[in-house]
Amino acid sequence: MTDIEKQDFVDRFAAAWAARDGDAFLALWHPEGLLHYPFADRVIKGGEIGKLNDLTSKVSPNLTWALVDWTSRGDIVVLEWQCSNRFGDHVVTWRGVDKFTLRDGRIIEEIVYTDTAPLQALRQGTRFDALIRFPE
Repeated sequence: MTDIEKQDFVDRFAAAWAARDGDAFLALWHPEGLLHYPFADRVIKGGEIGKLNDLTSKVSPNLTWALVDWTSRGDIVVLEWQCSNRFGDHVVTWRGVDKFTLRDGRIIEEIVYTDTAPLQALRQGTRFDALIRFPE
């Protein structure tokens, strides 16, 4: 892939998030692609990406996603992102990284890396305390 093709992919991915458009996400995927997503209970197939978008929009209507940075090597594109969502009176922000393997400019595999522990604690109504208290 050329640098221009990679930039185009990143732009289309960010635009799909901005619009929360299931069809725009689906257009980025090979139907046989696989999404490894820590918020789901199984690997999601490329053909199911529109359904994932619909579920996410329904469960988290206030979810925002923003591109922080990206890099690439060969057919691998890595995006750093930041999300936020309102949970009751709380707005929570977290960051993560998506590693994409592209084939013909479309996603054949995506692995999402993010720490879900703070969100799990919030969901369970408990506090999430840092493992290390670093002195001032």
